[in-house]
Amino acid sequence: MIISASRRTDIPRYFSTWFFRRLQEGFVLVRNPMNPTPMLGGLAALDPYAYYFQFTLTAYGPDVEPRLHPKAEGVIPAFQRLADRIGPDRVIWRYDPIFLSARYSADFHRRSFESLARQLAPHTRQCIISFLDEYRNTRRNMAGLPLQPFGPEQQRALAADLAAIARGFGLAVNTCAEALDLSDCGVGHAHCIDGALLSRLAGCPLALRRDPGQR
Repeated sequence: MIISASRRTDIPRYFSTWFFRRLQEGFVLVRNPMNPTPMLGGLAALDPYAYYFQFTLTAYGPDVEPRLHPKAEGVIPAFQRLADRIGPDRVIWRYDPIFLSARYSADFHRRSFESLARQLAPHTRQCIISFLDEYRNTRRNMAGLPLQPFGPEQQRALAADLAAIARGFGLAVNTCAEALDLSDCGVGHAHCIDGALLSRLAGCPLALRRDPGQR
């Protein structure tokens, strides 16, 4: 067995004592970093602050998200519990990135989005969508999953359908960092750091400027 042990942190600098102890005791326990539920027990520490969560939840299978807990058994209930604890304004549903393949067609996204919207609508106010940007690392990570062409007109048509589905459940749909203007499809434009939302949660106006280093 070959173990690549220093992917998440610098073990020689920060955790050498832990590393040698693991060798002596013959085992190591590794937390799943993709599981949001451990935060639920500590949310009281955030009570003095204005904050919100962006919670990514798609319907892709383990071929795309191999380390994620099953959606119906773990991720969807975690979303619902989080929103029940802090309120639907503080939990924003992200359905992204959207791409097309032989398995994940436009019809798949319509059906899956409707199913998720039905389950999440009582627990959130809005959904943010975005389409896959093919950066160099994206192409490398998706090499085993051949993507299909997904041009602007196809994106517009799908976005309009998702917006209509969301409206049926009382949800607003926005995009984040998308060059494509989808306002005529019923899709607004959101911000990763939403100054208006933070001002509302804080109960006072906030003078926020755009970070020039962000999209």
